[in-house]
Amino acid sequence: MLTLKQIYDDKESIIAGLEKKHFNNAREVIESVIAIDQERKSAQQKKDAASAEMNTISKQIGMLMAKGEKQQAEEAKAKTAELKENIKNLETEMATAEDKQTQLLLTIPNVPYPIVPQGTSAEDNLAVKVGGWNISEKAQGDKAILDLESNAKSFDADGAAVALKDWKEEWNPQPAFAKLPHWDLAKKYNLIDFDLGVKISGAGFPVYIGQGARLQRALINFFLAEANKAGYTEIMPPTVVNQASGYGTGQLPDKEGQMYHCEVDDLYLIPTAEVPVTNIYRDVIIDEDKLPIKNCAYTECFRREAGSYGKDVRGLNRLHEFSKIEIVRIDKPEHSEISHREMLAHVEGLLQKLELPYRILRLSGGDMSFTAAICYDFEVYSEAQHRWLEVSSTSNFDTYQANRLKCRYRRNDDKKVQLAHTLNGSALALPRIVAALLENNQSEEGIRLPKALVPFFGDEMIR
Repeated sequence: MLTLKQIYDDKESIIAGLEKKHFNNAREVIESVIAIDQERKSAQQKKDAASAEMNTISKQIGMLMAKGEKQQAEEAKAKTAELKENIKNLETEMATAEDKQTQLLLTIPNVPYPIVPQGTSAEDNLAVKVGGWNISEKAQGDKAILDLESNAKSFDADGAAVALKDWKEEWNPQPAFAKLPHWDLAKKYNLIDFDLGVKISGAGFPVYIGQGARLQRALINFFLAEANKAGYTEIMPPTVVNQASGYGTGQLPDKEGQMYHCEVDDLYLIPTAEVPVTNIYRDVIIDEDKLPIKNCAYTECFRREAGSYGKDVRGLNRLHEFSKIEIVRIDKPEHSEISHREMLAHVEGLLQKLELPYRILRLSGGDMSFTAAICYDFEVYSEAQHRWLEVSSTSNFDTYQANRLKCRYRRNDDKKVQLAHTLNGSALALPRIVAALLENNQSEEGIRLPKALVPFFGDEMIR
């Protein structure tokens, strides 16, 4: 949630940022927030004046009684009663204005950083890096593959697609057989039963069987082991949260229709471990020397994804329930950009160890989440589907979530308490990783697994 200080200090930049996110009537909404705050301030000033007057009169009552001026004392008592009622009404007016202001602020998305590209959709995202192929150093230089440390130049998604076409033959020579999509491979090797999931629960709830279940468990343990090596403390949180937790991280009210709601208990199934893990720090003041806090968690995730249809949702491409490992950081403002880069490097390292072709996209304003100030998506390339599959979103939320959560830290030098920064990322979401592993590594003998995964799976091949 934006702070009033941000709005007052930099109103025009806030409005421009909201327009980059295509937030409707940005100027009108921000002006409404300011107008409501002025109403609250006016009521506060009247209340303060009435309180001061009541205190003065209250002191006079005793003096009047001592002098025997009974009538004047009774008049003073009547005036204090009138002022007391007025103060009560003004307090109600202030509370109403504050509630109205908060409800309006909750509908306003975070403001994107200046580096976020303009755009209306995923088509406007900026590809900043492509990797995972056996590309020669000369080819890398010729194509100007970028590292995230440099924002000076980049190529767009079309440029990345052209580069992919140029490199594909060198990276992966055309096999002697047609590659099958993962839903056919799942049936061939009896890994996943989509029809059985429909019978038990409905579409989007697959059943993993035998080696398919083993592969899921292997990936979960691999990702958790890598997070542990990187210094993340593992959390095992609940997979249902209360309404306050949903509001704290920004899923409510923005994504209410996408969340499964247990109405009797007023609890929500989590769409990501970000929600319960970040809410650990709701209403908490953290000592500066404990930052950055680094947590990870494996959970099942639940998303309704209403209205999804077509090839983009076939098989594992889009599910209502899926496994994911999430990394979460709480940090101080001056260090959060470094934290974000470290998180990006961690996710990239996982994809490299899984030997998957990938690209990294800096999301445009029109494709970013409600809460993110900046977000990078990681996508892996599917050789059978001939398309990119998103496997991670890694975001910096600046103070937006922290303000909702009242997540603050105490500075070491002056003991001042201020809002922290929150960050999170998928490291990684399993379904499309599984899809890419199956499709890209298939052979006539079976499906070859990357070396890093073999100790966790217990075999080099799925046969």
